[in-house]
Amino acid sequence: MNPEISSPQEPVTTAPPKAADMPGALRGQAWLTLQTRQALRLVRGRKPIRGKPAILGLVQFAERLRLIWQAARDDDPWADWWLIRVHESVEASARYFEDRKTKLEDLLARDPAMDITVAGSERPSRVPLQFANPYAYRGARLLGQYDTLVCMVLTVRRVGLLDSEGSDQVIRSCGRKLRSTFTVVHEYRFTGVSRELLVRGDAKSDAARAAMGEVPDEIVDGELRAPITPRKLRFPTAYAQHGTLQVAPSLATPDPAHAGNDDP
Repeated sequence: MNPEISSPQEPVTTAPPKAADMPGALRGQAWLTLQTRQALRLVRGRKPIRGKPAILGLVQFAERLRLIWQAARDDDPWADWWLIRVHESVEASARYFEDRKTKLEDLLARDPAMDITVAGSERPSRVPLQFANPYAYRGARLLGQYDTLVCMVLTVRRVGLLDSEGSDQVIRSCGRKLRSTFTVVHEYRFTGVSRELLVRGDAKSDAARAAMGEVPDEIVDGELRAPITPRKLRFPTAYAQHGTLQVAPSLATPDPAHAGNDDP
């Protein structure tokens, strides 16, 4: 009986992979589809005109968040504080919208003999999203929830389940709630103060306190943070370039499917 002949095994290499063998950078796309002009107008907001105040939109929200996000990465305690405020405002608006949605769904289901489909645009607008932080995307999600609510309100009004005054009130209240979230970021002022400088104390820290208040101790100590925060990195230059939201050309033309009294 011949003995078994075994071939030598290949040695296992533990050498790190070469750069050419590493996976490339991750890329992806995100789009926001809007059905109503009320929501579409809150993408870019409105400049102050004829004595009317400016309306802050998603673009301004994302741009200001870019500054706050990078400042938080540079260990600015005020930026960390504002991320908590943004998170709380986003959560509060989402709960508000969900409550209004539930009430509208109850109206639509009131008569079991009627099967009512929520109205949608024949030509919805698609907005490409390219942000540098997750809270800007959460702001876009809020805008999408507002758009859905407007569609539901216009539907219940069309079938006579809600009068014009009541429907306009719902749209206005939800619009104000959304804009209040977009406004939170504009109360932040960049100071360039890090935790180290705050603890040490200097003229910049005093100016930051005067502009934005005293940061709570639990935030300075790092005990209280927003659920989503950037890694703490220190860069020699102030701020890196980030992606911005660009509006698709189709958004320049109002959607005729939703003409009428539709102030946000």
